[in-house]
Amino acid sequence: MRDAAHEGRHGQRDEAIVVLLYDTGLRRGELAQVDRAMLDLEEQELRIPPGIQKDYPNDNTPSRATFELDQSGDLATARTLRAYLNQRDDGSPALFPSQKSDRLTGKAINDIVKRLAGRAPVEPYQYAGRGTADDVTAHTLRHSVAWRMLRAEDGRTLYDVRNRLRHATILTTERKYDHFDRI
Repeated sequence: MRDAAHEGRHGQRDEAIVVLLYDTGLRRGELAQVDRAMLDLEEQELRIPPGIQKDYPNDNTPSRATFELDQSGDLATARTLRAYLNQRDDGSPALFPSQKSDRLTGKAINDIVKRLAGRAPVEPYQYAGRGTADDVTAHTLRHSVAWRMLRAEDGRTLYDVRNRLRHATILTTERKYDHFDRI
């Protein structure tokens, strides 16, 4: 999908969207609200305030989340974001501004992911076998974070996945991803 991003006219932006979703597991609505000021590329961190996280505000308001970017060292997230930001010539505080409004919407981000999956073409794993590019959404990349952590990175547990994806309880993580473990 990263290569497919550069076939379009917003290649660096689209690649930055895909790599950030795949690295952090952010929800598309959360990514739409990220500002440039939340990124610290020197420290390779993304800091998300409670106000843009899922289900805010309520009695269980989440705490601030700090994501260490590219924990595995394989994604080059900071390099990709630097390249994208260096080519921008606008003053928008939004990390991903829109030509029509202040920032891309969650739907627009999902549309970009779907378009790139079709160009790639991506065939995601599913219970019934291989899916098609039409099955890929921004949320699929969130699930891919869990798969990568449990299947491709040594020593990761469901608790690590819960923390990265910011599930309210470990039960949510177990219900969704326990089947990723091999028996």
